[in-house]
Amino acid sequence: MSQYRRRCKWMTFGLAMLLGIGSCPALADTAAKGKMTLKTETFGQSKSGSAVTLFTCTNTNGLVLKLIDYGAIVVAMETPDRSGNLMNINFGFPTLEGYLQRHPYFGATVGRFCNRIAGGKFTLEGKTYQLATNNGPNHLHGGVQGFDAKMWKGEPIETSHSVGVRFTLSSPDGDEGYPGHVTAVATYQLNNANELTVDLEATTDKATPINLTNHNYWNLAGVGHGNILDHVLTLAADKYLPVDSTSIPTGELADVAGTPMDFREPHIIGARIAQTGGNPRGYDHCYVIRGAANNQLKLAAHVKHPGTGRVLEIHTTQPGVQFYSGNYLDGQPASGGFEKHGGFCLETQHFPDSPNRPEFPTTILKPGEKFRQTTVHKFSAE
Repeated sequence: MSQYRRRCKWMTFGLAMLLGIGSCPALADTAAKGKMTLKTETFGQSKSGSAVTLFTCTNTNGLVLKLIDYGAIVVAMETPDRSGNLMNINFGFPTLEGYLQRHPYFGATVGRFCNRIAGGKFTLEGKTYQLATNNGPNHLHGGVQGFDAKMWKGEPIETSHSVGVRFTLSSPDGDEGYPGHVTAVATYQLNNANELTVDLEATTDKATPINLTNHNYWNLAGVGHGNILDHVLTLAADKYLPVDSTSIPTGELADVAGTPMDFREPHIIGARIAQTGGNPRGYDHCYVIRGAANNQLKLAAHVKHPGTGRVLEIHTTQPGVQFYSGNYLDGQPASGGFEKHGGFCLETQHFPDSPNRPEFPTTILKPGEKFRQTTVHKFSAE
């Protein structure tokens, strides 16, 4: 070994021991840390000809959040493993064309009503509204062209401790069949505590159902690095919502105890997935978050990938979280080439079909009120 290579080896070893990292690429990433940045660049054009902007946000620790103003979508989230190596852990497409097709809502801000409404129909203030039935007999994630497929206005945010983007959307009365003119605001911020905070807000001039969420697909091993069946999940939920054959809640809040739905203690996602039923088989259920009644931030989920040490912890003000194990991913281009169970979603939200279930927490937003929900994703490694 040459004197130069020997010196490089021992300098690298010494720095790795000091910084808790173990490779030259990680060292290079570490050297670039220390300064928050936010840059913008063109990401293509929407079908209507609008210019789409890519926002790249980097915190002082080197974590990277990428967003676009089409669909207010999270394109990528790069976090370190236990050796300090950054990797993207959020599903997305390399170009805008992937998002312009009917994709599985990768990273999108979903509305007006995320999840399902039975028969695409609800009655409000004596009037029945018929929405698109774009998921078998039901309405899903806002319809044919929900908030995930609209151009938002993006405004960069830079503070002393965070960088991000505030997206604003104007949804006219009758949009996808919903009543009322709605103004929605989705704010995504990455701070120096390695947290991605998502604030979703809405106002209306006429009573209307509102249920907004973010639809990130996560794989803590790194995008493209196998499936998520070996991830260890904990959910702060004692009850969940059983569903019928079309994934509509039955109305029951069932105990998770003694069922494969029980994640009150850490469980490997794939250990009991064969017992969940459904077609395709897997998790696609809304859980009732423990202590959700006070509308304060509380723990909803904790996920760890044993191989890389990456950890995702989620706190939210919402009453529910939809745990989806990527059952419909099929490896085709519309799925980004990702196979079944390639990623998981933890969609913080109100309960599905709430407009037809008066016993559920209300999702009806009225004039003079403001819908607001906050979800914090905390990234770390063990």
